[in-house]
Amino acid sequence: MIQRKTILESHPFCLKTVDIPNLGKKHQGKVRDVYILKDKRVVVTTDRQSAFDRILGYIPFKGAVLNSLAYFWFKKTKKIIDNHVIDMPNPNVLIAKNCKPLPVEMVVRGYMTGVTNTSIWHSYQKGERSIYGIKFPDGMKKNQKLLQPVITPTTHPEMGSDKHDERLTKKEIIENKIVDKNIYEKMEEVSLELFRLGSQWCKKKGIILVDTKYEFGMIGEKLVLMDEIHTPDSSRFWIAKTYEGRFKKGLEPENFDKEFLRLWYKDKGYTGDGKPPKMSDDLIVETSKRYIGAYEILSGEKFKSFKYPIGGKIGGSVNKYFEKK
Repeated sequence: MIQRKTILESHPFCLKTVDIPNLGKKHQGKVRDVYILKDKRVVVTTDRQSAFDRILGYIPFKGAVLNSLAYFWFKKTKKIIDNHVIDMPNPNVLIAKNCKPLPVEMVVRGYMTGVTNTSIWHSYQKGERSIYGIKFPDGMKKNQKLLQPVITPTTHPEMGSDKHDERLTKKEIIENKIVDKNIYEKMEEVSLELFRLGSQWCKKKGIILVDTKYEFGMIGEKLVLMDEIHTPDSSRFWIAKTYEGRFKKGLEPENFDKEFLRLWYKDKGYTGDGKPPKMSDDLIVETSKRYIGAYEILSGEKFKSFKYPIGGKIGGSVNKYFEKK
């Protein structure tokens, strides 16, 4: 595992953004910088750390971990649905097919939990029992396993937008023609299959896949999976062996994702409004180690460290990729 000293020495040189000449306009999402080139996209995953739909700071090695783990999962799930990936010329870079993103995020949940405004627990504890058009029984506890996974879709604002994700229902999506009915129902079917596969794989690794989000796009008439899949940014992971005991005692599960980061901010009174508190050194180190640990456990591969800064290397690898084509 990468040492604390290495993480903190790398922090001032984190990949905040990247400018690659000759690729045209740069589009920025919360974490990714994207260049659109006719039928392709160059997707650079930076070290920007987001939560509560805000950029909170920067975490060393995070971008490479997210990109590499997503690449691992994209290859593993291709038998369920095709995806946008063409190649990974650099740990922080994906060359992808240029999809037309669909404006709905498919969030699949296996447990009654969460701290954000779009989580089902946030609504349930306020007394709501019909959430996202789904009826939940009385008497449920935080972190309790659901009888079966549920889909709780949200809006997916355009890249670079400062809008928050908002709750949706299947009925709203179809009636308002946000997504075509047949395509949406295919998204539901695929999302549950992906969640099933992801849950089974995680279980083998001693991890519970608690909930996750999937993003889809269209290439012509074809539905494809895009963005990222089963990463610590897009998913909630718990340690399986301690879950039952901690749940019975009313304790929070041991998490293996960025939930602890959300809780760190929430404990300081921050949930997305105003200026966020400055990250402590301990938070930076622990977050970096969490991301690296998740990659190594889920992929079964050791994370390859590197020296910062990396912006020049990224630009060079992208240019080299296109020179070969």
